[in-house]
Amino acid sequence: MTTADSQITALLDGFGRFGVDLGLERIEVLLGTLGYPQRRVPMIHVAGSNGKGSVCAYLSSVLGAAGYRVGRYTSPHLVSWRERICINDQPIAAEDLRRVLDRVIAAIDPDQPSPTQFEVFTAAAWLYFAESEVDVAVIEVGLGGRLDATNVVETPLVSVITSLSREHWQRLGPTLADIAREKAGILKPGRPAVVGPLPPEAEAVVKARLAELDCPVVWPHPAQPVGEHRARYEMAQDSLTQDSLTYPLPFPGEHQLTNSALAVAALLELRRQGWDISDAAIVQGMGAARWPGRLQWIRWQDDAGQAHPLLIDGAHNPAAAQVLRRYVDAQLAKSDGLSPTTTPTATQGVAWLMGMLTTKDHREVFEALLRPGDSLYLVPVPEHLSADPSELAAIAKAVCPDLSHCGTYADLRQGLTAMVRDAASLKVFCGSLYLIGHFFATESQVTESYSRLEKA
Repeated sequence: MTTADSQITALLDGFGRFGVDLGLERIEVLLGTLGYPQRRVPMIHVAGSNGKGSVCAYLSSVLGAAGYRVGRYTSPHLVSWRERICINDQPIAAEDLRRVLDRVIAAIDPDQPSPTQFEVFTAAAWLYFAESEVDVAVIEVGLGGRLDATNVVETPLVSVITSLSREHWQRLGPTLADIAREKAGILKPGRPAVVGPLPPEAEAVVKARLAELDCPVVWPHPAQPVGEHRARYEMAQDSLTQDSLTYPLPFPGEHQLTNSALAVAALLELRRQGWDISDAAIVQGMGAARWPGRLQWIRWQDDAGQAHPLLIDGAHNPAAAQVLRRYVDAQLAKSDGLSPTTTPTATQGVAWLMGMLTTKDHREVFEALLRPGDSLYLVPVPEHLSADPSELAAIAKAVCPDLSHCGTYADLRQGLTAMVRDAASLKVFCGSLYLIGHFFATESQVTESYSRLEKA
């Protein structure tokens, strides 16, 4: 992290004490003082429990390939706050971020309740996109939807709901219906929507809201795999044409058949609205999309100079953990190499290196991931509300008593060093995007990052 990045972090930490406080009043007052920059930015709004980030990556990459100037706002970041605000996939420069943050902070009324850290940063994103005159911004919801600070535009070009699962239930409500009601809060009267497969309880809530607001909606089917690393979207399903579209699929995992279909459906809706997005731009942009820290293969070099292949993923909730486990099982079943010279066998189990925040559903994540014969290496998540590794170990042993190993380590480096010595053929690092960000920020021994597409 550069000195400028550290200064930005220190500046934003001053607002961290206000925590998470969902509501639109503070952000709307702040944006009003700044001249309502969000009203000058055409917007695609993306909500959901999982899949938001990859859908945003697909959308921004394709729109850039189509020749547009594209803003993208996502969270959280891995290493630098600047990752959250991008134009054509390039993070905002440190001096530009400091400039817009200073303007936002100067606009805060000291006699009124202070905006939260996320609200301050979201206002900075809107201001930067408006001043940069982007053609369109792809905006990811931070938490929930209805009361999220990004939900301040009444006429989005299209609203996307990727998935719904029981996450953040402490703030959004205990049931899937409660959570669906909050996510559906991004839907706006008469504005088009693209919605992914939902559990029945959640689907009923979203359908009722769509009908109430008279929103035209597309529920795209997952794309079909066409060989390895390619997918086909049947465009007839949204009544545009009888043709299909085949495109590269750069991100691994079966769930990307759904995520990519959601992105293509949203892009076709923009095309219907008059945006110039050719099939060629879709193919080019989908293939060029990047979203690090999610089902990403890397090689980490230990102190002895030996490179170890690792699979890293930010899976931090039960639904994401289930997706990760399915991907891991598929790798074991296919005996797909973890590197050009390594072939795993299902009999050797999986070695997991994990750290989690206190707010996560630890038991359910372990239930999704762990199998008898697996090994588990637990570490704290630095500088965040980390769950105690020893408490996690107790939960893991109760969930899966037949683990071959379950140990706790004082820090990430100790856990990594122990985990790469494990006999397991597949080694996975997951549980927290914050922990993965710490890994990228501190581990210079990451000698190579590569995807299955690049290995083929």
